[in-house]
Amino acid sequence: MILKLQGSRFASAIALLSSSLIFGCARAEQPQATVLPPTNSAQTATQTFAQNTTNNDAVNRLLSTRECSGCDLQGVKLERADLNGVNLSNANLTNADLEKANLSNANLSGANLTNADLEEANLTGANLRGANFQRADLEDANLTNADVTGANFQGADLEGVIGLRR
Repeated sequence: MILKLQGSRFASAIALLSSSLIFGCARAEQPQATVLPPTNSAQTATQTFAQNTTNNDAVNRLLSTRECSGCDLQGVKLERADLNGVNLSNANLTNADLEKANLSNANLSGANLTNADLEEANLTGANLRGANFQRADLEDANLTNADVTGANFQGADLEGVIGLRR
């Protein structure tokens, strides 16, 4: 009796599956998710490099000559970089990562540092005349003796900033 019950359940399951296949053919096709293969980190790095070739050239110029006035350095990663005395006047440093960078005595006059990360950066004695720091993170940065004449700090995080006269 148990065998017959199991057999009839098995037969019912087969019948249900068969009917689903027959009627399933008439239904509209359902959208399918696309599964992408895992990315190769070397491939990703190559793509990132290709996208940032202009920035890489500018960074290389900056590091070799200590001068990159008017350069497009959007989104560059210069965390902990020693940029003491560099000339970045009128440079575009939007979204740049300059966390803990040494920018003491640097010329950043007229530079655009919108949304830049300058947390714990050393800007001692830097020329920041007319620089744009809108929404920049300057938390715990050192601006002792920096010239901030005409600089824009609207929306910037100035928590713990040293040496900024407000």
